[in-house]
Amino acid sequence: MAPRVTFRQIRSASGHQADQQRTVDALGIRRLNQWVEQNDTPQIRGMLFKIRHLIEVAETKAKAK
Repeated sequence: MAPRVTFRQIRSASGHQADQQRTVDALGIRRLNQWVEQNDTPQIRGMLFKIRHLIEVAETKAKAK
């Protein structure tokens, strides 16, 4: 299973640049304080870096089998 990253939006994208608003939408965030989990890829990390002032990232522990 691919590593995962979990994050949530803590500030509104309203009033920020349009590309940042589109990035929030592309990550699947629909409302404030909603936790979202995505695969940990360079593309997702780049998107998170772009809106780092709007989100909070949490550590995701790997599940033991």
